[in-house]
Amino acid sequence: MPRVRVLVADDHTLVRESLVGVLEAEGDIEVVAQAADGLEALQQAQAHRPDVAVVDLSMPRLGGIEVVRRLRETAPDTRVLVLTMHEEEEYVLHVVRAGASGYLVKDSSSAELVAAIRALHAGRGHFGPQAAKALAQQVQRPDQALQDPYRGLTAREREVFHLLAEGLRTKEIARALDISVKTAENHRARVLDKLGVRNSAELVRYAVRHGLVR
Repeated sequence: MPRVRVLVADDHTLVRESLVGVLEAEGDIEVVAQAADGLEALQQAQAHRPDVAVVDLSMPRLGGIEVVRRLRETAPDTRVLVLTMHEEEEYVLHVVRAGASGYLVKDSSSAELVAAIRALHAGRGHFGPQAAKALAQQVQRPDQALQDPYRGLTAREREVFHLLAEGLRTKEIARALDISVKTAENHRARVLDKLGVRNSAELVRYAVRHGLVR
């Protein structure tokens, strides 16, 4: 049986190490990389080209939905399994539209996690009961609008959004993204305008309300 090369991305060290332990014990699964935040997940995916990426939905620096989108663009051969605490329908639909091939909540069994990874590696999808129900409901009412929580933010603006949500100031964002302070200020202004919020405090509340940060 071919080995499945896996990336595990979760900002909680104990959770991440537990997942790695479960997967490595299977024999046919090799964890080739780990990541503690969204940007690191993208970097590790680029460096290691895993078959499957197990991605938490709420991570620092870049949220899971955006990580899924970027992985689809930059590592199209890596299939993404979202592993999250969120059971709500809107999260399932957003990550599937972003390009995820599987969705499990964190109270799923280890056996189901392993089965999901093997299914994705075999070219199939795998969705837990809650996710499958949400997808079925969407099929039954396809005309229901699904609002993008990022509201048309560009890729760079989404990066700025997450750094603002973490409490970084404009100068710190400029340093983190290697851009000028003026450019960072412009991005910040556009982010606030597109999201319809007045300041960073309202932006944080918006991010929490839409499940884009923990």
